[in-house]
Amino acid sequence: MDIASLIGFIGAIGMIAGAMISSGGLGPYIDVPSILIVFGGTFFGVMYMAPMNIFLGSFGAMAKAFMPKAQKQSDLIEKMVELSDVARKNGLMALEGQDVPDKFFQEGLQMLVDGADEPKLVKQMNLEIKSMKIRHEGFQTVVKAWIDIAPAMGMIGTLIGLVAMLGNMADPKAIGPAMAVALLTTLYGAFLANVIFGPMLTKMEGYTAAEVTYREMVIEGLRNIAKGESSRNVQDQMVANLPPKEKAKLLAA
Repeated sequence: MDIASLIGFIGAIGMIAGAMISSGGLGPYIDVPSILIVFGGTFFGVMYMAPMNIFLGSFGAMAKAFMPKAQKQSDLIEKMVELSDVARKNGLMALEGQDVPDKFFQEGLQMLVDGADEPKLVKQMNLEIKSMKIRHEGFQTVVKAWIDIAPAMGMIGTLIGLVAMLGNMADPKAIGPAMAVALLTTLYGAFLANVIFGPMLTKMEGYTAAEVTYREMVIEGLRNIAKGESSRNVQDQMVANLPPKEKAKLLAA
């Protein structure tokens, strides 16, 4: 669980809800026609622009903004150093069955054991990274659609409310509900785009970038093992990806 995402999400909603309650309660801010226009209209608008498998899969991808995979680069380096020692002492076949932290790492290690040369290893694993990025970008496109369509639906709702209001100016009782639709749809659209999905997209893009870096480090480590590099050389090349404090801590160990 990513604590920053959880606290930020709850905190943002809490501040907005608190302001609503202090200004007269939540009741005035709940309007069924506005909810149908913005939430319902945006949901189906997003579904319209994406293939069904991507649309449905995006909800699982969104959840990863709060529960990302725990991949520590320092742990990866330590494991790669350990494997390089095993390979230098006993050969690449000794890497068979070694415990590694993730499936991508395992696939690359198995390729070494199966006799893949360095160019083939790099090519295959880079294709895996490319495929992952395309898959992530598909889900992120759905989130971007929520950000784009929600305010547009809010504007449509505003126009609907204004038309209803102007068409019933002779009836004072009809002006209030129509004005509520006009204003609340804009509020709902801004809320969806800027409080829910905007920060979520930024998180998802950041996690994708971090995963790409992690996988590139896996490739670099396995390349060095394939070339028979010493564990010290493997570590020296991989620690360049770490922040200064983590780098110093790892080198001091």
